[in-house]
Amino acid sequence: MSKALLVIDLQNDYFADGKFPLWNTETILANVGTAIAAAHAKGVPVIHVQHVADAARGIAPFFNAGTPGVEIHPQILAAAPDAPVVVKHFADAFHGTTLKATLDTLSATELLVCGMMTQNCVTHTAISKAAEPYAVTVLTDCCTTVSQMIHLIALNALSTRVTLATAADAI
Repeated sequence: MSKALLVIDLQNDYFADGKFPLWNTETILANVGTAIAAAHAKGVPVIHVQHVADAARGIAPFFNAGTPGVEIHPQILAAAPDAPVVVKHFADAFHGTTLKATLDTLSATELLVCGMMTQNCVTHTAISKAAEPYAVTVLTDCCTTVSQMIHLIALNALSTRVTLATAADAI
């Protein structure tokens, strides 16, 4: 199997100085950085997924184009500076994006999914209809959301549809 690491929405608005800070972000930032390094060491390609609010739908509370908050966290960009960036406007990273084409170019058959928010963009991407051809693993120690409780509930819900593993076990 050919793996690809999807790093979903590690963007400034989700961190302490952003417009919608999440729970446990500094730990997740470090864990995702470690996962990216492990992926590089094993030849696993990394794909950044970046949510940009759809301006046609009006101003959103965060992730608006041209703002510092929409940018991918600088530590994540530094960890994978040459990784392709797939821009999305919906929770499902496949919907209306270049993700499938990017995965096809990489001949990926297995997706390692991590990022923010566990119950929303991570879940919608992991169980997307478009993800069905892939073996999907969600990296439990590389995801976060608004609270630990919501994170754990989302992982429990995902457990019936995809594999759950730590980054160290999956990469």
